[in-house]
Amino acid sequence: MRIRSYVTWTGLAVALALAAGPAGAQQYDPGATDTTIKIGNINPYSGPASAYGTIGKTLAAYFDKVNKEGGINGRQIEFISYDDGYSPPKAVEQARKLVESDEVLLIFQSLGTPSNSAIHKYMNVKKVPQLFVATGATKWGDPENFPWTMGWQPNYQSEGRIYATYIKDNHPDAKIAVLFQNDDYGKDLLKGLTDGLGDKASMIVAEVPYETSDPTIDSQMIKLKDSGADVLVTIATPKFAAQSIRKVAELDWHPVHIVNNVSQSVGGVLKPAGLDNATGVLSTGYLKDPTDPQWKDDPAYADWVAFMDEYYPDGDKTSSFTVYGYTVGQTLKQVLEQAGGDLTRANVMKQAASLRGLEPPMALPGIIVNTSETDFFPIEQMQMMKFNGERWEMFGPVISGEVRS
Repeated sequence: MRIRSYVTWTGLAVALALAAGPAGAQQYDPGATDTTIKIGNINPYSGPASAYGTIGKTLAAYFDKVNKEGGINGRQIEFISYDDGYSPPKAVEQARKLVESDEVLLIFQSLGTPSNSAIHKYMNVKKVPQLFVATGATKWGDPENFPWTMGWQPNYQSEGRIYATYIKDNHPDAKIAVLFQNDDYGKDLLKGLTDGLGDKASMIVAEVPYETSDPTIDSQMIKLKDSGADVLVTIATPKFAAQSIRKVAELDWHPVHIVNNVSQSVGGVLKPAGLDNATGVLSTGYLKDPTDPQWKDDPAYADWVAFMDEYYPDGDKTSSFTVYGYTVGQTLKQVLEQAGGDLTRANVMKQAASLRGLEPPMALPGIIVNTSETDFFPIEQMQMMKFNGERWEMFGPVISGEVRS
């Protein structure tokens, strides 16, 4: 699948490009010209993580909006997105195509820990930005060894520590069962949970993995229930998180159920699982929930709704994935605006590592984007929340957690 977001130049855009300065003042690497910036993306529009495909579609819609409004520093965005089906070998193929054939300036928001792991070394050897990857693996914040790769969302180990803190404070005598995806993503969050429990790690009485190729996780869920646990932590992508919530209900099991942040979408996970089944589930958030009425008079929410209505009318307004795509798109726009006419790959990374006090409009109050040459974790705060059958309700303080590779 190939999605292109590219709008024909208008007279205003041409004027802005000419106003940017003489040609000699511009510096370009492949993927950038006086008139365009070419951005690559890899997304699972098919396969076991296809629920995330709406993020890629949201990004395409967002860059349509940017282009219609004159582009970035007068340059139009050409957004090229390919499907990898959540398959690492396919991700490698698509990354090579984007870098060597399409000659993009950078790859932005490539999704999934397995896929990004597969292209991690390639992108750094090629010195092409692997920017704001759509995965919270802690290894994306390693500028010393991988200076061309940066995450965006809160990292999984911080998230795991937040769950550990919540459990220790509120369920100190709990027995914990963990369902986790058997790859770097699942193991990373599990490590954060275990490390956060510290000398209470023996509270974990069962750790059961699943493979993304598994058709169901029924047998894993039965094993977890049989462990006698009264707290369940689900570390899973949307398809399997929804299955987990449904199976808990089918088994008439009533644990305190925590679902990791990447699978807290009401439209993409909780509705497929059954809203009644999902009532009482816990998670963490850092973006405004589009189903939460507290934002109905919020100007940022109104802007997001207007964006959805005009540029992505078929998109799901109950899904956090569309909020996520919109917000990370805004972050890249900020980076490219800061880059000005120096559209080299090195300067893109320099600007990405120079974000200070950025408060994305659709982020929760208190969530701030900060980066530096030694800090490649843009967002490091989250807040606990509980699903009430209709929407998420935030509770407790915004919690900051810092993890260094």
